Amino acid sequence: MAALVLSAVGCGEAKKAPPKTMLISDVPAAFMETARKELPNVDFDEVWVKKDGTLEIRGKAKNGKVREIEIRPDGTVEEIE
Repeated sequence: MAALVLSAVGCGEAKKAPPKTMLISDVPAAFMETARKELPNVDFDEVWVKKDGTLEIRGKAKNGKVREIEIRPDGTVEEIE
């Protein structure tokens, strides 16, 4: 019976909403300047807005490697991959 209830209700795990996308042209200039400064040889082409307002800006380096930078709403860099 417990298995039936858990399968119907779930395990209490909240479903995450996917991050909101944004056009690269809509990214504020200061954020793009930071991204280009930190990852100078990357052609940025994708952006996601996280729930907390952090922008995840992603692109490809000249060698084909995908790189990304996360910038908080205050303009500070959270992470570079």
